[in-house]
Amino acid sequence: MTTAHHVADRPGGSEPGAPAGGDTVGAATSLLDAYEPGRARFFASPTRTLLAHGVRAEVPHGTAPVAQRVAETLAARVRAGDAAPVVVGAIPFDQAAPAALAVPEAVRWAPPLAEDPLVALPAAAPGAARWDVRPVPEPAGYGAAVAEAVRRMRRGDFAKVVLARTLELASDRDLDLPALLQRLARRDPSGYTFALPTGPGRTLLGASPELLVSRRGGTLVANPLAGSTPRSADLAEDVRRAAALLESEKDLHEHAVVVDAVREALAPYCRTLHVPERPTLVRTAAMWHLSTTVTGEPADPAVSALELASALHPTPAVCGTPTATARDVIGELEPFDRGFFTGMVGWGDAHGDGEWVVTIRCAEAEERTLRLYAGAGVVAQSSPEAETAETGAKFQTFLQAVGVDQ
Repeated sequence: MTTAHHVADRPGGSEPGAPAGGDTVGAATSLLDAYEPGRARFFASPTRTLLAHGVRAEVPHGTAPVAQRVAETLAARVRAGDAAPVVVGAIPFDQAAPAALAVPEAVRWAPPLAEDPLVALPAAAPGAARWDVRPVPEPAGYGAAVAEAVRRMRRGDFAKVVLARTLELASDRDLDLPALLQRLARRDPSGYTFALPTGPGRTLLGASPELLVSRRGGTLVANPLAGSTPRSADLAEDVRRAAALLESEKDLHEHAVVVDAVREALAPYCRTLHVPERPTLVRTAAMWHLSTTVTGEPADPAVSALELASALHPTPAVCGTPTATARDVIGELEPFDRGFFTGMVGWGDAHGDGEWVVTIRCAEAEERTLRLYAGAGVVAQSSPEAETAETGAKFQTFLQAVGVDQ
């Protein structure tokens, strides 16, 4: 029998922190078990687990910056008597497009999934559904786009672009989103797992490894990832790949470009900012990533996590550099609208604390279909074959969760 202890559940929100002390067996997994598509918003991070129900207020679409509209919505809820309102949701790659952000009626908090021993229990295996898989674009078309981007970079037009592709999966039966979320969360419990509505009948869900920025009191943290290689089932080969990534001139350069952009974007907001000289490694079930953890102290204690996230977004890790040129290249070479892919997903409170994650390793579900997204950073040294293989490896997070063997 699962026990759940120290889980806050208060109307209009609750103190957004992981409960301290006591028995945490079942606290986080009980929130995972309680997720219901369309009615709930689930978000799990290395610091806490959140499950929200209902909608007390929606953040309106408008021309004002999204951080301003969120702050105004939360302030209105405070004036209306909410003790600790929280906004939860997702923001598209294009920050001018409509977001999916709401203040829930009730929020439940628990410690991180990784601290709950019950998360080690295996999720149920995927059912025997029949899937029709359609790549958009076809791998050959994606490779051609990479080759064209490389040609322009070698000509000196720009330094980097992130090009993505999608897989459209159609099932012969209704999607079991709670079971899919279980598999994603239990596969990488120390990452960032999310599931939330983005429109009538549509759900965004995923398991991202990348924190864009968090703020808790006087401390901010950003964790840019750039430079990747697929994992191997063979231990010796897996270690060799990790070591090679740490020495890869191409990947180290790609990573340095992103870290420099993060430093430049955060510096105007910070009294102090610490940026390690060399990256470390972060692993997921499918990939190794170069990782740098940037920490700082905001100069203005009123600046919110979402303001910081909006200043960072889009980083070269999801767009490219220079940003405006990379956006134009993405619009020209990607034959689909990214929507929420490579946007932001997370939560924020009326005090400005919050966690905003880069929306990668994700899919959007609607009726019996899933659209999966994966991108790769393209630089002048890139090859179409390597970037196609990298995006293919990144698809594995979702393909394995739904039981598609590709």
